[in-house]
Amino acid sequence: MRRSTDHILSSHGGNLPRPAKLDVLLAKADDHRAEIDEQLPLAVQWVVDKQIACGVDIVNDGEYVKAANMGHYVGYIQARITGFGQRERPEGLAPKRAFVAERDRRDFPGFYESGLWFAGSGGPVRPGFSKPGVVPQPSKMEAICDGPVTYIGQEAIQKDIATLKKALAGKDSADGFIAALGPLSLGAGTRNLHYRDERDYMMAVAATMREEYKAITDAGLIVQIDEPEFATAWMFHPDWSVEEYRDYLRFCVEVINQALEGLPEEQVRFHMCWGSGHRPHVHDIGFEHIADLMLMINAQTYTFEASNPRHAHEYRVFETLKLPDGKILAPGVVGHYTDLVEHPELVAERLVNFAKLVGMENLHAGTDCGIGSRVGHEEIVWAKLSAMAEGCRIASKRLKS
Repeated sequence: MRRSTDHILSSHGGNLPRPAKLDVLLAKADDHRAEIDEQLPLAVQWVVDKQIACGVDIVNDGEYVKAANMGHYVGYIQARITGFGQRERPEGLAPKRAFVAERDRRDFPGFYESGLWFAGSGGPVRPGFSKPGVVPQPSKMEAICDGPVTYIGQEAIQKDIATLKKALAGKDSADGFIAALGPLSLGAGTRNLHYRDERDYMMAVAATMREEYKAITDAGLIVQIDEPEFATAWMFHPDWSVEEYRDYLRFCVEVINQALEGLPEEQVRFHMCWGSGHRPHVHDIGFEHIADLMLMINAQTYTFEASNPRHAHEYRVFETLKLPDGKILAPGVVGHYTDLVEHPELVAERLVNFAKLVGMENLHAGTDCGIGSRVGHEEIVWAKLSAMAEGCRIASKRLKS
């Protein structure tokens, strides 16, 4: 990845708004498969051009392939792997983990029971996960691993790569990345019924996902490992202590590094977040408890939430935590938590705070998460990205003066 030498480079979390024509087709995907396949390359060209027009330096395909395959960042992988299924959970067997946001639920039972917390993360593309007043319940079904986990998505990922590279042709000012699901987010919540133990199971998941990552780096692109599980698993295990959670994350680092074994670190970007649900987030694990473990992952760049009100202050972690040589931080400086468009001066202030601690050359600007389906309208998305790019210009000038 390029370093921010002349100016602070900007990127984003991955998910971006889609052209209206593609959205219409996706609404009835089963009836329009051929048309979707025809429109995807055109849509990717459109979104690459939109990102560059907003001033973004490291761009992607908008994660449109995920929208075209089960509609979200996890679902797309199901057609690319074997070994997973579902079953009705046997009576008396507890779920593998607690329900989403369990720690917050204990302190905010009324808010939880309203259903409002789960109806967030909206916008016209994905207008929330449930209706207000309807409380989501844990399913009686559970995901299981009931056979060897193998990767069969070679043709699909090569198609993704070719589409993005074609859209980038002749655009030397921009670098390209493809976001791919992390091994924890794929396997940690699924019950293992095939492998000897959890270690063998998760290492098999890691080896499987490595095939997708390697295809991306072999093509000369950056791979972003999407791994919110690194922070959100704290909510799924509400009775763990911080040290117990850190023990779990040490294992997670092993798993992720197994998935990255032999891949060029300079083409790997790691993304983590605290989940995009519109809930209090008062029980998010503090960044100070996990940042050092994040830096043990064999990636060059780390992107994480740093603009939302629960985590905007945590840049100060790097007052005492030294960034290893050669590493880059890409904190979120605009976010999905509000439809307010951040002022470029605020973006610049956030970037300067980080740059004073780790150096401008070790800093990129990012978004907290993918913002395409998490804010109220696509106009807001492009305005946020433009504000981010302008903030980069302001901060760069300030730091070099």
